[in-house]
Amino acid sequence: MNPERSEERNGTPVGRRVFLGTLGLGALGVVAAPALQRGLEGFLGAVAGKDPTGLTGLLPNGGGFRYYSVAASVPHQDAADYRLTIDGLVDRPGTHTLAELRALPQTRLVKDVQCVTGWRVPGTPFEGVRLSHLLDMAGVRSTAKAIRFTCFDGTYTESLTLAQARRPDVLVALRMQDKDISHDHGGPVRLYVAPMYFYKSAKWLSGITVTDRVDPGYWERLGYDVDAWVGRSNGRTDEPTS
Repeated sequence: MNPERSEERNGTPVGRRVFLGTLGLGALGVVAAPALQRGLEGFLGAVAGKDPTGLTGLLPNGGGFRYYSVAASVPHQDAADYRLTIDGLVDRPGTHTLAELRALPQTRLVKDVQCVTGWRVPGTPFEGVRLSHLLDMAGVRSTAKAIRFTCFDGTYTESLTLAQARRPDVLVALRMQDKDISHDHGGPVRLYVAPMYFYKSAKWLSGITVTDRVDPGYWERLGYDVDAWVGRSNGRTDEPTS
């Protein structure tokens, strides 16, 4: 669920003008029957990972969500091969399997999801491990100031300050809408930063590196705000997530 500004796939820019040209299709998601919405969501989910142009990522789908990817294709990972690495300025670097993450205390949040491109999905449940809990397990060093997130699509990165990462509404999420997170929605594990625009909630999470400075992520290097508070950044005045 990443925004479009100057996204590139296979060297071809997919710009904001193209995105805006597709917004009229959003009406389909509003007026279509639920069965049609589910069918469209399934279709887009099936083809998005095989679309070298990335244009499927600009189309609306059922439930209000849109599929975005900053890579032409993303490998699938499941319980057998998924690993989350925590390293950097920590005393106990390590790797967690999906089963190990599921065995940790889980937190459930139900809040609105707000994309910086304007669409919003109200009352969306996410469940997972608080990022602060994983950081405490790893033992963050006194020189730490920020977190850098990497993803197994091989392209996307994100960042938070250490104070932001320790908020109780920031999760390493394993479930979304009361289901295991699907591949198309960034599964099996994604970041969920509830009070910020959804581009901060990096999909296909594979690495958490504790650092001594904020390293702007993929979208920040293309001009989006590093601090992405809903309604208080990126020139938008959306209502805060609730």
